[in-house]
Amino acid sequence: MKQFSTLLLGTLLMAGATPALRAQSLVSGFMAGKGHGSFVVSGTTERYSSAYLAPDKVSGVPVFQEVRVNSVNLYGTYGLTDKIDAILSLPYIQSKGQAYGTTIDDLNNLYPTQGYANIRQGFQDLTALLKFKSYSREIGSSILDLLGVVSLSTPVSNYQTNTGLGYIIAIGNQATKTTALGVAHLKTASGVFATGQVGYSLRTGDVPNALVGEAKLGYAGPKNYVEAYAAFQESNGGTDITENGFDGTFTATRVNFVRLGASAYRPITNGFGLTLGINTYVAGRNIGKSTGGSAGITYNF
Repeated sequence: MKQFSTLLLGTLLMAGATPALRAQSLVSGFMAGKGHGSFVVSGTTERYSSAYLAPDKVSGVPVFQEVRVNSVNLYGTYGLTDKIDAILSLPYIQSKGQAYGTTIDDLNNLYPTQGYANIRQGFQDLTALLKFKSYSREIGSSILDLLGVVSLSTPVSNYQTNTGLGYIIAIGNQATKTTALGVAHLKTASGVFATGQVGYSLRTGDVPNALVGEAKLGYAGPKNYVEAYAAFQESNGGTDITENGFDGTFTATRVNFVRLGASAYRPITNGFGLTLGINTYVAGRNIGKSTGGSAGITYNF
């Protein structure tokens, strides 16, 4: 099932009412196999006009009213051995506000040092990841795999994350993140599978560390692949945008969320295939109530 090792890229996500938060999962329970792998080029578009603050959801994004986030992601995975995969990912992101009339010009006249703009874009963070299969056991006609994951993500461009409402649409938080995950993956003879993962992410600077996790249920057949998932993040500390202690530094906010989504894959010819995905945020804190879709082209070898 090596052709399914990267299909989570069908659910590429960008969201955030605070600096745009990369919320994409790069981890599946399937291994690529030694000498095998995939390349994926995918695009995502999503929007939000309301946000989860603390304690309530609010309509309208300050300054920008509505935010649209478009991204293109380059992704590759390669099986170093049958039990170790290496993964790289790099997104280019455009975050665009919909401020009324002369709002941006007026704010720049009032606050000339803050650099208000309706569009912020650029390459965000490069992520490198190693996935290890540490244990495998047959349970009747099913197979249970236990995996470990370590990843490092760091900015590759000098995108802006300064203090002020103009940075609600920042494309990232300029933090280096180190994450460790434990993954359990159960696959049945019929192709139905279930995957659960949980871990902890350490972030540099004033960005709060976070507990992260995801649960998936899907089907991986000879050709078609479909899955549904629920993902969460729970920050350890941080400030709230509307509460005491917030000084306009969005990178320091407590970003929590629950995200639901689904994705599908179908091969075309000669190793090429198509991925499609949808996602929406159903709960959160200091994050945009975003809904979006994605599509991508894969090449499996």
